[in-house]
Amino acid sequence: MKLHHPAIVLACTVALVGPLLGCDRAAPGTAAAAPGCQYEASGEAAKTVQPPKTSGAASTGTVTFVLTLNAGDVVITMDRRKTPCTVNSFESLARQGYFDHTVCHRLTDVGIRVLQCGDPTATGSGGPGYQFANETDGTESYTTGVVAMANAGPDTNGSQFFLVWGDSTQLDSSPDYTIFGRMDTPSIAVVAKIAAAGQDGSNGDGDGKPNSPAEIISVKQR
Repeated sequence: MKLHHPAIVLACTVALVGPLLGCDRAAPGTAAAAPGCQYEASGEAAKTVQPPKTSGAASTGTVTFVLTLNAGDVVITMDRRKTPCTVNSFESLARQGYFDHTVCHRLTDVGIRVLQCGDPTATGSGGPGYQFANETDGTESYTTGVVAMANAGPDTNGSQFFLVWGDSTQLDSSPDYTIFGRMDTPSIAVVAKIAAAGQDGSNGDGDGKPNSPAEIISVKQR
């Protein structure tokens, strides 16, 4: 996957998926469901998982996940209304343990400030064996605390995502990354502490592997 930014290339598999689908309105007291999400086969899965369901994805309310890192807990609240298919995919992968015992393989601390996770291979090229469309509307702002999908271009989302630990407004001019969640204040501090140790520059100036290892031990719904 990549961010369209000169200092960032976020690895992902590449193939086209269908257009973004809308969501039905919910009846009073019920959860609305997206009419359908498309997850197209793409490459070999970095860890064996079943693809997410393509129908019945919830499209109202929020859901909260706790990423237990070796450095502390990162709590992310996700918006099903704005990004039902993205949240549906994350939920599916989390339930199957896809993110457990994986390393956040990339830290950027110049220009944009993100910690990238979600690749079991820790190489930047691993994915879940499928990809899906962006859920963006052009108003995205990558401020501190945002959690967004990394990709290799439009509609190539897989499993990799980035945690914004410091304002990365340089990305705002190309709002190509689906924002599907936000960290709370203590969680931002956990990621910022990892970032404070810097990165090894292996991907160029300001971009490389975190000097302070960042392992996701488990991901659980709260």
